[in-house]
Amino acid sequence: MTASTDVVIVGAGPTGLLLAGDLAAAGVSVTVLERRPEHENNLTRAFAVHARTLEVLDARGLADELLARGARLADLRFLRRLRVSLAGLPTRSPFLLVTPQYEVERLLEQRALASGARIRRGVEVQDLRQDDDGVDVLTTTGPVRARFVVGTDGVHSSVRHALGSPFPGRTVARSVMLADVRLAEKPPDVITANADGKTFGFVAPFGDGWYRVIAWSRARQLPDDAPVDLDEVRQAFGQALGTDYGMHDARWLSRFHSDERQVPQYRVGRVFLAGDAAHVHSPAGGQGMNTGLQDAANLGWKLAAELQGWARPGLLDSYHDERHPVGRLVLRVSGGMLRAVLSPRRRLAVLGTLAAAALRVPAVARRAALTVSGIGIAYPHPRGAHPLVGRRAEDVELTGGRRLAQVLRDGRFILVAPVSEVLRDRPTDAAHLRVVEPLDDTAVTMLVRPDGYVAWAAERPQAADVRKAVADWCPNAFLPRLTPATMPPAPR
Repeated sequence: MTASTDVVIVGAGPTGLLLAGDLAAAGVSVTVLERRPEHENNLTRAFAVHARTLEVLDARGLADELLARGARLADLRFLRRLRVSLAGLPTRSPFLLVTPQYEVERLLEQRALASGARIRRGVEVQDLRQDDDGVDVLTTTGPVRARFVVGTDGVHSSVRHALGSPFPGRTVARSVMLADVRLAEKPPDVITANADGKTFGFVAPFGDGWYRVIAWSRARQLPDDAPVDLDEVRQAFGQALGTDYGMHDARWLSRFHSDERQVPQYRVGRVFLAGDAAHVHSPAGGQGMNTGLQDAANLGWKLAAELQGWARPGLLDSYHDERHPVGRLVLRVSGGMLRAVLSPRRRLAVLGTLAAAALRVPAVARRAALTVSGIGIAYPHPRGAHPLVGRRAEDVELTGGRRLAQVLRDGRFILVAPVSEVLRDRPTDAAHLRVVEPLDDTAVTMLVRPDGYVAWAAERPQAADVRKAVADWCPNAFLPRLTPATMPPAPR
């Protein structure tokens, strides 16, 4: 007998777990298939949770616990001479949070299970067969029928392989060594990294006395399956940083290569790709997990809208339209950073000098902070739309002591309207819309999508404009009747 569900998600990493939680919280039946029989914490490669990702987690009630466990960095330092300050970012979390990926996964899995998602481990996907109504997922434990499938199963994605989707790109770094070690001396910074033109070294804490070390040597370019010993890691790391901090007791050692690749299409019929299954890039800048989580946040509410019958035309296609350019940007930025730090000594010195000069220009430094943090990521908007459209909505304070991120936890559109009369007789059971009032007086009314981006905005709009905007995005939502009398007067 074939099992059935609304959505099958293949891969129980951070991207798949956030998506599963969003769909289950929206009332969608969702099953996650994971080939690994159990958690493997030493697979953690990500340690950076950027500001925009913290906002995404805050909108799901998960940020506070993560913040209590991680270490905060207000300044990002590269090559000991380059500094990008995050302190001025327009967010409640103007910093990078250093915490291992498995802590993020733990919170996301708890939320997904509590919301009703089903997670099946030890299940491998063998093939997919699509038709007009759904997808048959053939697995090692039997078939599963779903209306949609999302592949979040990493760089070696079985879903991408089953689709026959190309994954063009190239290898940008070989023989990168990983080690989980203890250190006799504590590094001076939470994240410590440097390159000298011949070697590169990086170290970040797990938070439990163990450290993740990354090391690379131009003189030791070996295949991925070549054995690694701690002395080789010590030598490359110590040359790059001037010390190995007395590393010892390695519990895990590995060697890998870093690719830059991206699929041409994030959607193929009823199948979607997200996270590393759709794009893979260097670890420089700590973008991998963050980009995948934001793929999931973009896709989840759109799938729920389609399954529940209130999606506007083309909504599912907008996932590719919005997220593919972001993936391309991340490849370009992280790739540029990696090529810089692995450059020969003379070129590295020139690049460092140029970058230091550029970052002394305030506008350049701000753009760098907005880009690496994700706060500056914006989506395309229609010609003539308000400048806020397509941008993340700031976490504005609302009446009643609430913030926008808190009311976004319902998974609905939020109409932020600066008029108390709009809230009169507001229904408590609006299926896809909630109306709230900002604490501070403002002329801008905005309709915020469930993923925290502005769908529509206008300054002192007429009631008819508000109703049209709501109808365009969530046509079945109930909005209290607005009349010209309930809206602020147009400016003279």
